[in-house]
Amino acid sequence: MRAPAVSVTVPGHEEPAQRCNDAGMRLLVLTVVAVLAGCGGGGSSGGTPPAAGFGGAPTPTPSPGASFTPAPAALGPMVGGCRVFPADNPWNTDISAAPVDPASAAYLGAMNAATTNLHPDFGSNPTYGIPYGAVPSTQPFVPVTFDDPAESDPGPYPIPANAPVEGGPGATGDRHVLVVDSGNCKLYEMYASQYVGPGWHAGSGAVFDLSSDALRPDYWTSADAAGLPILAGLVRYDEAAQNGEIDHALRFTVHATQRAFIHPATHYASNSTDPTLPPMGLRVRLKAAYDISGFTGASHALLVALKRFGMFVADNGSDWYITGATDTRWNDNELNQLKSVPAGAFEVVQTGTIIH
Repeated sequence: MRAPAVSVTVPGHEEPAQRCNDAGMRLLVLTVVAVLAGCGGGGSSGGTPPAAGFGGAPTPTPSPGASFTPAPAALGPMVGGCRVFPADNPWNTDISAAPVDPASAAYLGAMNAATTNLHPDFGSNPTYGIPYGAVPSTQPFVPVTFDDPAESDPGPYPIPANAPVEGGPGATGDRHVLVVDSGNCKLYEMYASQYVGPGWHAGSGAVFDLSSDALRPDYWTSADAAGLPILAGLVRYDEAAQNGEIDHALRFTVHATQRAFIHPATHYASNSTDPTLPPMGLRVRLKAAYDISGFTGASHALLVALKRFGMFVADNGSDWYITGATDTRWNDNELNQLKSVPAGAFEVVQTGTIIH
């Protein structure tokens, strides 16, 4: 039986309603934004950038230095009417006064900071990304199975058949699906997602209570390699471009990590025991003295956030690639300004114990 047409509203688009083959699906409105995961700052690239200057008990490794209690942000990200984690959550805490990690220089060297600039892994090109959306509390729950059930939160999940998949229906990449249940303020994220009718099959899946600071169990993955929620660290158009303010930490990738993590991360994706490599969950901050006065629009808002909240190492990938939401309204010339920011303008901050 063919389901009725499903209306999909995409910021920056006025597209016709799509059709899906979910026999039991109700009519719903799904608000979607996509995250560019492959090409940063796509589209028009003109303009001149501003001149500027898993198993077993944890074996913690204390990090030397002063203790630090971060300050919660006054505001925080909202998706589907839900705040994305409490004010005191690590994602939403101001770390501008956190002490610099004694191993900062070694970590930065391993991340090629001396020869690499920031790269906005998002832009106006809508063909790339990790899409996210919000569904109402009436959205039917469907069965979900996993390749890695031992470290996944079991279904059912309230994910509709037409939920957007990273890269599109025929993509062969990470195929993330992120959905917020706006009635219950829970976040559902899946990796390697395939709709199999009446539900989904995925590599792994995680459910986060957006009203809670609870982490996943140590050594558990999520839909992200670090065991983190993906949605929490995205740069979104409504924040950076419309409001001119980002009140949370961001996420980025590096080419190599060590077999360790720092909370809020709970998982590693490496066999290396090299202590100079960054653990998952390592947090970096743009130095306070770095001049951002020449940057404009969304790029300026992002750099302010990097001074206040910093960003977490969340996955293995290209060095210093920042994840953001695609939206056709992004000004790519503004975003391209970020490519002039040297990774050497960052420092690693001390935020917790390294767990091996």
